[in-house]
Amino acid sequence: MNIAPAPLFRDPIFDGAADPTIIWNHLENAWWLLYTNRRANVACKRFAWVHGSDIGIASSTDGSNWLYRGTLPGLEFEPGRNTFWAPEVIWCDGQYHMFVSYVPGVPSDWTGPRHIVHMTSPNLWSWKFESKLPLSSDKVIDACVLRMPTGVWRMWYKDETNHSHTWLAESPDLYTWCVVGAVITDCPHEGPNVFFWRDQYWMITDTWHGLGVYHSHDATTWTRQPDILNTPGTRLDDAPNGLHADVLINNDRSFIFYFTHPDRTSPAEPPDPHPLWFKRTSLQVAELELSSATLTCDRDAPFDLTLASAA
Repeated sequence: MNIAPAPLFRDPIFDGAADPTIIWNHLENAWWLLYTNRRANVACKRFAWVHGSDIGIASSTDGSNWLYRGTLPGLEFEPGRNTFWAPEVIWCDGQYHMFVSYVPGVPSDWTGPRHIVHMTSPNLWSWKFESKLPLSSDKVIDACVLRMPTGVWRMWYKDETNHSHTWLAESPDLYTWCVVGAVITDCPHEGPNVFFWRDQYWMITDTWHGLGVYHSHDATTWTRQPDILNTPGTRLDDAPNGLHADVLINNDRSFIFYFTHPDRTSPAEPPDPHPLWFKRTSLQVAELELSSATLTCDRDAPFDLTLASAA
C-alpha cells in the first residue's frame, strides 16, 4: 500500500508546479504529470514569474513516487521566449494530442492575448504544432477535452473576455473546432475539468475560493452542488484552498490532482518583486467520494494511491 504523500510533488528547479494533468505514457509504462512550470524562485517584475513558463514533467510507476524529468522540448512555434500553461493531453488512435494555453512573450501583467494551441506527439516527447484554435475570443485558456458517446469531441475552456466563464466547442476529429457557446455562467472561474464517473458527468472549476462542482447526465445541462477543497487542510503544504485540478478515474476510484499556494495567508498582492512565499506552489492529490449523489473530498483522509496501469 502506498499512502498518498503530501505534498505529492514540488518542482525541484523553480518550485512553481501548477495546473497539473495526469496521463499514461504507453511507451514508458508509467504515469506522467505534466504541469505549468511557474518560475516561482526567480526575481522578476510583478507577474513575469507566471509567464515565460515551460511545461514540466514528473513520472511515476505507482502514482505516489514522482521523479522530475525536465520540461517538454520543442513547443516553441513562434520566435522568442513565450509562455505555456495548463496542458490538456489525451491519447487517441496511437497519438497524443495536447491542447495547451499559450501567451506570446513574457508579460509582467495579465494583459495581452491568450490562445489554445493544438500539438501532437507519438511519444509525449516530440511535439508537432498543428494549429492555434480559432475560438470565442483572443483570451482563452485552460482546455479540457472529452469524447462523447456519439464520437464527437467536446472542449470546455475559460474565456476571459466573456466574464471568465466556461465556454464549449465541439469537433469531429480534434482538428476542426466549432464554438457552441457559454455553458457555466454563474460566477467567474477558470480551469474547467470534465470527467465521467458513476454514471454521471462531473465538472470541476477553480473559483479561486475552492473548487466548484457540477453534475450532468448529458454533459450539456449542469447542476451545481457544494464546493470542495474550499476549507483548509492539515497536511503539509495543503492548508490553502485547492486550485486548478485534474481528475483521474482508476479502477473506479476517483483521484483529484490540484495545486496550492502553501505559504499564502492573505490574497493581497505584496510589493514588487513578489517574495517566494507569495509564488511557491505544491501539487497535491486527494480521493473523491460519492455520498448520496454528492461529490465529496476529505483532503485530510489518508488513502492508498497505487495507480493501476492504463495499458
